[in-house]
Amino acid sequence: MKKIKFVVNPISGTQSKELILNLLDEKIDKARYSWEVVYTERAGHAVEIAAKAAEEKTDIVVAIGGDGTINEIARSLVHTDTALGIIPCGSGNGLARHLHIPMEPKRALEVLNEGCMDVIDYGKINGTDFFCTCGVGFDAFVSLKFAHAGKRGLLTYLEKTLQESLKYEPETYELETENGVSKYKAFLIACGNASQYGNNAYIAPQATLTDGLLDVTILEPFTVLDVPSLAFQLFNKTIDQNSRIKTFRCKQLCIRRTTPGVVHFDGDPMETDANVNIQLIQRGLRVVVPRASEKDAANVLQRAQEYMNGIKLMNEAIVDNITDRNKKILKKLTKKV
Repeated sequence: MKKIKFVVNPISGTQSKELILNLLDEKIDKARYSWEVVYTERAGHAVEIAAKAAEEKTDIVVAIGGDGTINEIARSLVHTDTALGIIPCGSGNGLARHLHIPMEPKRALEVLNEGCMDVIDYGKINGTDFFCTCGVGFDAFVSLKFAHAGKRGLLTYLEKTLQESLKYEPETYELETENGVSKYKAFLIACGNASQYGNNAYIAPQATLTDGLLDVTILEPFTVLDVPSLAFQLFNKTIDQNSRIKTFRCKQLCIRRTTPGVVHFDGDPMETDANVNIQLIQRGLRVVVPRASEKDAANVLQRAQEYMNGIKLMNEAIVDNITDRNKKILKKLTKKV
């Protein structure tokens, strides 16, 4: 009988974890698995729990949380025989979506019962592990704002993006890979192990988790007229076709900027030195994944539904942002009167 440890982050995402835990006794195959549930109590606690589980030869450690919880657990499971399982309930769920793990908890538990395994790549940014995406520039800046927002969810993230995008100043970066050195003035530079940030926002649409390469996306400076097409292509998995975008693949990347600043890894912000070193490490993490046939069937329906949800939320964020600005303008005019 195999052992599963469920690691619950009670404050991640926007949905109740207790509803998911109530499904365990009903859905988990008792003839195949024994399990226990552990709650995280602080930032970094999931790292300790997962490390201990790997030492104890636990077969699967399951993250019930968002991308931050998944990152903490996965960091302790790289290059071990313990696999990562995911019950997605975060704000973005980037890695889960790339792996085609269902967003619905009952179906995600069925994936665990099937027990199919894959081994994926992971990356390091200045020594810190990431599994989905990392980068510098505007997306790192927004991740810092989002971390201090108090509210979670796609709507909050889009609101922060809209509020900050028009006043953010692009920087000039020097990029060095195994193929040479180049220089770009960029709004952001994203490095994808997986294809998306989360919520089906595909910043590196051609990325795979098993090719041993980073997919680098550079967004050059743009005007307000470019925003609608960029936003649409981000969710439509075609942003690499935009004229403002430059892409390439590499195994290692050094990004040099003029001053220290913020970077992001799997959506979390981190302050680093001016030089940012990123590398890709092949086949380092065992993960529980759906069967291939289920991936294909689920992908079409799930992507269609989530694409429409993403566009709806983006429109709501735009309307809310405009309304908020109008309120501020009205308030200023009232004071003058």
